[in-house]
Amino acid sequence: MLLAAEGDWLTGAWFEGQKYFGRTLAAGRAEGDAPVLTLARRWLEVYFSGREPDFAVPLRPSGTPFQQEVWAALREIPYGQTTTYGAIARQMAARRGLPRLAAQAVGGAVGRNPICILVPCHRVLGADGSLTGYAGGVERKRRLLESEGAL
Repeated sequence: MLLAAEGDWLTGAWFEGQKYFGRTLAAGRAEGDAPVLTLARRWLEVYFSGREPDFAVPLRPSGTPFQQEVWAALREIPYGQTTTYGAIARQMAARRGLPRLAAQAVGGAVGRNPICILVPCHRVLGADGSLTGYAGGVERKRRLLESEGAL
């Protein structure tokens, strides 16, 4: 995985070769270490050991206001649980006082999430419960959900 930070904030976490890999990295970036990267690595170690991390990493994903709203909804999905693109769309429509919001629009924002796992886009399923649309690959999505006991 590649992790990216700006100051005290984690701004990116991508699997090598995933769709949109590193798309929010700033030009002229430099390799190095920062306390937030150490914290993010520790969080991922806990997560990949099969446990829910009991601490937070300060996150600052870069995106449009709509994407930010979707990514905030993703952070509300509890460890070991899933939801659907349609359910997120309905929640967002209700908050905005709209009759509906397209699940496809939510899916587009979910797919462009620059901080995978920590912003748990892998917990979003298709309307029929299918493992659709994961930038890191459907098989990786399956393994992540299995490790959380969600499948």
